[in-house]
This record gives sequence, C-alpha cells and structure tokens, in this order.
Amino acid sequence: MRVKFQNTICVAVIVLLSACSNEKRVSAIDMGKARVEIQAMEDAYAAAEKAKDADKLVAYYSDDAITYGRGRMPEVGKDNIRAGHMKRLADDTTGNANVYKVVDLFSEGNMLVEIGSWTELNPAGGEVDKGHYMSFFQKKDDKWVCVRDMSVTSNKVKK
Repeated sequence: MRVKFQNTICVAVIVLLSACSNEKRVSAIDMGKARVEIQAMEDAYAAAEKAKDADKLVAYYSDDAITYGRGRMPEVGKDNIRAGHMKRLADDTTGNANVYKVVDLFSEGNMLVEIGSWTELNPAGGEVDKGHYMSFFQKKDDKWVCVRDMSVTSNKVKK
C-alpha cells in the first residue's frame, strides 16, 4: 500500500511540475500551410529573377542571412546578397529562367528547413541545368525569412 501511495505522489509531483514550467510552449507548425507559404516564396523569387529585380529577390532573406551559391564565395548580409544578385542579373544575357520546387520540409519550433529542386530553363523551355538546394527559415514578425541557403548542380562539372 505504501509503494502505491508513493507512486501516486510521484506522478502528482511530476504533473504539477510540468504544468508549472516557465518554459515557453511552441505551437506546432501547420506543415501544409508552411509548404504553401514556402512554395509561394520560391515562386516570387523565380519571378524576381526573371524580372531582374534584386530588391524583390532579397525580400526572401533575413537581414543577417548568408547564401552559399555555386561557384562563388558566401555572401553575408542582405546588402551583400543584393549586390551579388545585381551583378549576376546584369551579367545574365541568356534569358533563362529558374523554377524552384519544395521537395521536403522539416520543422522545429519557429524554424523550417526546406529541401528543394531547381531547374534552369532556356527561353524555349529546354532544360539547361538542374540541381538541389537547402534553405533554413525562421519565422520573424509572423513571416518566414531565409537565414541560410545553399545550392548545388546535379550536372557534371564541365572541364
């Protein structure tokens, strides 16, 4: 009888302590809604590339973001990311367009990690290049922003 009473007291104490926890509870992320929001961000990013609008491109990023692109050094901070995009957009005379697609999302607290695929298409719609990317998002002011991203090509490196 004494053991049963001690077990009951232990369970009650654990329940009370967990209920009194000062730890901020994080609500679960609605992954269906998050997928729609992130895909919309990817679509807006692709449209900004096509329009050669660096300001709309950097709306994707947080102020302290770092982007790791193919064939270049990391760009740190929104201003450097904007400058890098402005140069690449000015140098691009191909008329090619990119398509970005959310493949998978993982979440924890107010953070998301996106695994995505990208395809570069020429003006006739033919595939020029393709690959994958990973983007790390945080929710700031009720809006997802990219804090880190990185991409790779799936095609063999030309020698």
